[in-house]
Amino acid sequence: MTLRSVILGSGSALPKRRVDNAELAERVDTTDEWIVERTGIRSRYIADDSETTGTLATDAARAALAMAGIEATDIGLIVLATATPDQTFPSTATKVQAALGINDCIAFDVHAVCTGFLYALTVADSMIRSGSATTALVIGSETFSRILDWEDRGTCVLFGDGAGAIVLGAEEGERGILASKLHADGRHNDLLFVDGGPSTTGTVGKLRMKGREVFRHAVVNLAEVMGEVLALAGLATADVDWVVPHQANARILDATARKLGLAPEKVVVTVDRHANTSAASVPLAFDTAVRDGRIKRGQIVVLEAMGGGFTWGGAVLRY
Repeated sequence: MTLRSVILGSGSALPKRRVDNAELAERVDTTDEWIVERTGIRSRYIADDSETTGTLATDAARAALAMAGIEATDIGLIVLATATPDQTFPSTATKVQAALGINDCIAFDVHAVCTGFLYALTVADSMIRSGSATTALVIGSETFSRILDWEDRGTCVLFGDGAGAIVLGAEEGERGILASKLHADGRHNDLLFVDGGPSTTGTVGKLRMKGREVFRHAVVNLAEVMGEVLALAGLATADVDWVVPHQANARILDATARKLGLAPEKVVVTVDRHANTSAASVPLAFDTAVRDGRIKRGQIVVLEAMGGGFTWGGAVLRY
């Protein structure tokens, strides 16, 4: 039998404050109609001073552990994907570890922006299959509201805060992660980036994006990586029960589905409620679809994302 990384449970967390488009229009030169037409977003959640990437990640992890029915002390590995860590160092993963009462386990952050969860998932899967750990927490958590330029309506309306987590366990059988594929191309740095950093400006900086160029790359890259992971798993598009994509923009989701010949009803969409939560968007959407009963055990699910760098990737699993 083949040893695989199986999703034992999932969880998510959102800040207390929900901000709809009408409220955003009171502080930014925009309208609800403008945002919905261009992005499909109707609301997002914004963290307050008491909520951080670490606290949201911890809450999502606790929910995933509860669904999995295992104790935090059973976790041997925590991989946390984020572009908005609580501190420059140590890793936010170690803060989650301490908050969960785990005295010793492997814990580190992964930084691949919106593709971060796919990178973290692939790393954790490799470590489980190699025997470095038997049970892992994989988390995507972000507080992008901290790095937005609230005067730039082209970017600030797109993003929100949140976290999603899964518990992976080593099992032999047909279930689990079947294949994954990751990419990066640093030539496109200037299309989506933050204009600050400890080594350059000594500041956190603000998010900058050239939306049209990012859109074009996203549709092509996401469609191609989905084809790659399905081929690696020996599957076809017709075998897919659900696609859980990065929730960047409703138009990107629609265009990608059309390019692949996917029925729209097979695509999990939460961007209208949560906006773009970067590394949190895939696990947050996955948990939403598991808890509302759409994603069921035994089904084939494809996860895919693209983010700044550019980075992009996909994974296919039998849930």
